[in-house]
Amino acid sequence: MRLLRSTLFSPVFVFCCASSLCAQTTAPAPSAAQGQVPVFKANARAVEVDVVVSRENGEPVTALHKGDFKVMEDGKLQTIDFFEEHSARTLPPDSIPPLPKMPPNVYTNVPPVPLNNAVNVLLLDSLNTDEQYQAFVHKQIMDFLKTMEPGTQTAIFMLGSKLRFVQGFTTDAGVLAAALKDKNNQPEKELLLKTRGDAQDDAFITSAMSEAVGGRSNPAIGAVAEGNADYSRIQYTNRAAMTLEALEYLARYLGSVPGRKNLIWFSSSFPINVFPNMSERQSIANREIGLSNVKETADMLTVSKVAVYPVGAEGVKLSNVMNADSAGSGRGSGSPMGAYTAEAAGRSQTISDMEQIASDTGGKAYFNTNDLKSAVKRAIDDGSHYYTIVYTPTNDKMDGSYRHINVQVTANGKFKTAYRRGYNADDASKAEAAPAADPLRPLLIHGLPSATQLLYGVRVVPANPQPAANAKRAGNNAQLTGPTTRYNVDFLIHWQDVKLDATPQGTQSGNIQLGLLAYGRDGKAVNWAGATMGMNLSPDVYAAIKKSGIRAHAEIDLPNTDVYLETGVYDWSSGKAGTLEVPLRVANDAVAATQQAPAKTN
Repeated sequence: MRLLRSTLFSPVFVFCCASSLCAQTTAPAPSAAQGQVPVFKANARAVEVDVVVSRENGEPVTALHKGDFKVMEDGKLQTIDFFEEHSARTLPPDSIPPLPKMPPNVYTNVPPVPLNNAVNVLLLDSLNTDEQYQAFVHKQIMDFLKTMEPGTQTAIFMLGSKLRFVQGFTTDAGVLAAALKDKNNQPEKELLLKTRGDAQDDAFITSAMSEAVGGRSNPAIGAVAEGNADYSRIQYTNRAAMTLEALEYLARYLGSVPGRKNLIWFSSSFPINVFPNMSERQSIANREIGLSNVKETADMLTVSKVAVYPVGAEGVKLSNVMNADSAGSGRGSGSPMGAYTAEAAGRSQTISDMEQIASDTGGKAYFNTNDLKSAVKRAIDDGSHYYTIVYTPTNDKMDGSYRHINVQVTANGKFKTAYRRGYNADDASKAEAAPAADPLRPLLIHGLPSATQLLYGVRVVPANPQPAANAKRAGNNAQLTGPTTRYNVDFLIHWQDVKLDATPQGTQSGNIQLGLLAYGRDGKAVNWAGATMGMNLSPDVYAAIKKSGIRAHAEIDLPNTDVYLETGVYDWSSGKAGTLEVPLRVANDAVAATQQAPAKTN
């Protein structure tokens, strides 16, 4: 075996089956202070649209062809360059063979069941949802998880005073349920900021106060009304800004995940517009919400292929005007008719907001139902079967303007379609992108679903014996301090997934990159490692690889706390990648290492 060191990554990678190896420089790793994610912008030179086609009863329409679709951009017919149908891959539970039980400390990215081309994110929003509905949403999601279809890749986030990561992508409903039950993942209380309805109530109360003094004009009452309106506007602006920021981060987080992303958003109000029209733009400007922020969020949702499925968290909407705890019957001489009108207007506006964001992004809205678990299932089913259309727009100007998309199904029959209705033609040359020199970097993000183009197994165990206290750290984070545990990371890579080319000398050559990136419970990167290695395999070594697979070894130091170790393999020749997240309870593992038999000394 030959020791390999990269100039930018200090942990050691050893490729065990190659007769000739060379380490090559890789791109800088994410900052130790934060797990950075790639930045993407919309590129109008190749427009990709996912189209969901269903019948009147919601049943998906299958087996359509490229010629069954017509795409218009700003009223002009476009030529479809690429067309592909994606279907849900479902199996009855009794037909799924279990994976062989892994040995201790051994993990694999081989999927236990066929995976769908779409992934799903459940967003539980306590920022925009009344506390009384949050427990209802939680129970409905737990009920859904009891019957979730095998192979459904799902992650969970919560939005409160900030966006919180609850559980990364998994097909294991039990893991998702356990994450929701975790006391650290409970929704924040008393967080809902003032809504439009509150502002309308303020106006009604002010009117009632005026009636109470005989309808006479009163400067004090006017001051109260103005103060209430200002407070409502400020709170609404803050809430909208926080929501936009959360959606943009989610879109960035999902940017490296292939396929369609279904964002199922549980909330009782939706204070944003993704692609606002002219009147909505003016309204946004009046609330002092930056239009540039709205546009950036829209671009991120577009390029990351995120379809939003808003779900009304309050269930069936009933009038609350006459409730004892509302401002209804206790409003003195104020007329209840004004309250009913304000409440109905608020309800109508919320539904309109839901339908608009769903239509703009290619999702569907679900409201006025108490069966939220069925709404989740319908949203996942809806987003599991879709058609991908790619076209090069005839208008190639990158002027930042909004381009309207119209997709029509020309096949015989009555169909419903859902797709994103447009995009902002932003200049791709101004976009920031992840360095091409490190293709694994955007994939090694905590909680992302495993990439399975390239399959492998990995064994992660504490080194025995541990290095001396003054030994050089294994890993590239120079800021890593405090007690650590040295880990041995051994890969066994499926050789048929790696492209090896025959050389005139009778050898097999190829290049693979290995990567490690560890995160703490707070989501911050704590250490990382990686190297690109060239392979030049003799016939004997190649024959051995065909029997057992490609082996590689790495070492990395990790703090003695709970850590999530992201592992990855990338084949430079084929462009295939494989990733896998390994959860480590480092403190317990370190104790176990010290209890092993001591190593022999010379």
